[in-house]
Amino acid sequence: METKLNLFKWKQYESAIILLTVRWYLKYSLSYRDIVEIMSERGLEFLILQ
Repeated sequence: METKLNLFKWKQYESAIILLTVRWYLKYSLSYRDIVEIMSERGLEFLILQ
């Protein structure tokens, strides 16, 4: 029986979106605010922690 480990279980966004934002954050040295701005331009809203 094969089981798949879901690392993003119980998260609000799909795993593809989470992986994409983490990739951008690491590859391009973006800040969390930059990621929030980019994703809001694409129609996704993120909670801004202060």
